[in-house]
Amino acid sequence: MQNAINILERYWNFTSFRPFQEDIINAVIAGEDVMALMPTGGGKSLCFQIPALAKDGICIVVSPLVALMKDQVQTLTEKGIKAIALTSGIHYKELDALLDNCIYGNYKFLYLSPERLQQELVQDRIKQMNVNLIAVDEAHCISQWGNDFRPSYKNIELLRQIKPSANCIALTASATPLVVDDIIKELDFISPKIFKQSFARPNVAYMVFHEDDKYYKMESILKKQNAPSIIYVRNRKSTVEICNMLAKQNISATYYHGGLSNAEKDKHLNNWLQNKKQVMVATNAFGMGIDKPDVKTVIHLNLPESIESYFQEAGRAGRNGEKAFAVILKNNSDEALVKKQFLDGLPTVDFVKVVYRKLCNYFQISYGEGVDTTHQFNFNQFCKTYKFNTILCYNAIQFLDRTSVISLSKQFNRQTQVQFIISNNSLFGYLKNNNHLSLVVKSILRTYGGIFDQEIKLNTTLVADKAAVNENIVLKVLAQLEKDEIITLNTSKTDAEITFLEPREDDKTINVIANILKQQNALKQKQVAAILSYVKKEDLCKSIQLLSYFGEKDLKPCGICSVCITQKKPEVTDTKKIKNAIISLLENGDLSSRAILQELPFSEKEMNNMIQLLLEHHIIMITKTNTYKLAHL
Repeated sequence: MQNAINILERYWNFTSFRPFQEDIINAVIAGEDVMALMPTGGGKSLCFQIPALAKDGICIVVSPLVALMKDQVQTLTEKGIKAIALTSGIHYKELDALLDNCIYGNYKFLYLSPERLQQELVQDRIKQMNVNLIAVDEAHCISQWGNDFRPSYKNIELLRQIKPSANCIALTASATPLVVDDIIKELDFISPKIFKQSFARPNVAYMVFHEDDKYYKMESILKKQNAPSIIYVRNRKSTVEICNMLAKQNISATYYHGGLSNAEKDKHLNNWLQNKKQVMVATNAFGMGIDKPDVKTVIHLNLPESIESYFQEAGRAGRNGEKAFAVILKNNSDEALVKKQFLDGLPTVDFVKVVYRKLCNYFQISYGEGVDTTHQFNFNQFCKTYKFNTILCYNAIQFLDRTSVISLSKQFNRQTQVQFIISNNSLFGYLKNNNHLSLVVKSILRTYGGIFDQEIKLNTTLVADKAAVNENIVLKVLAQLEKDEIITLNTSKTDAEITFLEPREDDKTINVIANILKQQNALKQKQVAAILSYVKKEDLCKSIQLLSYFGEKDLKPCGICSVCITQKKPEVTDTKKIKNAIISLLENGDLSSRAILQELPFSEKEMNNMIQLLLEHHIIMITKTNTYKLAHL
């Protein structure tokens, strides 16, 4: 067994652990079942990666986040550590080979989704593996009281039965005491060691501002804190609109949402990571596994759906330990909006049954059929076809995804289907006269059998890799082949892909998971009530409110949040000084209240009070354009 600190230094170039990490790692190495609660950015992954490297055998990591799995596998591989991720879309033969590698290829990490544990092939191969540790990431997903409950996480119990001698570590950055108890019970922990690092972030100032003009306040914050920032918005359209709005104010920004292609996501992300862009405007699809330590400000332009999600998103600020800000901007319409989005959009059991039936009809799936079939899915077209409310329908499909009835891949796809419509001999005669097309055509023929007999779905990225050319060249070659009547070519663009994981049984399929839906709807109502209480409550430190939600006690005011700042005894400013400053400013011309606030160093409240006083005494007056001018001018 290797020494943990030596592994840390060898692979991560650190010479010491963060608080709690060493104690957790030692307990895991000693074979204990461990529950680790650590804040976002607290270094959770090392708590299972180092013990796995210290012992013989392979560590199985269960995670629901494909992007995070891929990111961690890539990071480990770059360090010379053998790791594999079993993500969706892997064919049986490839899956078979990857599992063999885990048994015979000295691999140290096998990342998989909880759904994979349902497959007999995966279970059989795991039985043959020397498993040294089971790591459950995002462990709150196993609890019915968790903010992202996934019934498929119950499959982890199978893993514990298959490998009873392997100890287990469960990790999460957001769990209430009720959820912690549930995790321990569901994972069948024996005398667990529980490590709970305080979620307190003393360098992060939690701010809630009531603003009639949120955009102006946002711009003011970003100009004042000219440093890397994230702005969270509610939908894809808003990411682009806010990004363009900031550009007009000379604030460099980019955007991120689930509808971008992988290439676009990488480009936008790298521009922000490398500080080519100050601001990332994003939906909540952004953030998991992205560790940028110098984020100064995280701004929510809309109310989050829960304290759990807010705490994770706000936690991306100030990971370098320097002072940072987590800001929620609210106004009078927000309560109605958050209820409309997250409560009015909760689907009933009957509605989920309707959506499921229509999905099956849409893809022409017969009763008792459909298992493991994958279909390109245009969500907006589907809603339009059946006249569904988009929010209700989306939440119903999300529920079907979470409960493993379907698997929903939310990313931009280009679907290309090709069939050669001339004979093999005729094709090679054609290529003699069009030699510049030969490389791509031969790459297609070597990759796809039966392409002369039927229409085949083509992976243009794979063909481009095999031919060692740019993907655009492959697309141009296909267009030329279609023009010359060598192939039939069907291309379409979709925003998602659906795989059916259960045979179609209509109401029977949904009845099994109906109670889960009812319980999740009740939980969502509690979560919305909690976030509304948080933004409204102005007599208790914001940090105390957040930490109390996660069960922490004996807390002291942070001193830097929006509540603590207003409760500090204000410095009494000479009112005569404020009065003279405003008058002096207006002697140079008419100004709006916003311009006056920008020019003078006094608090907004003090200046608004003085402006009101000057109006009452007829020293200043309001013009037709809503600016202020001196009354005697």
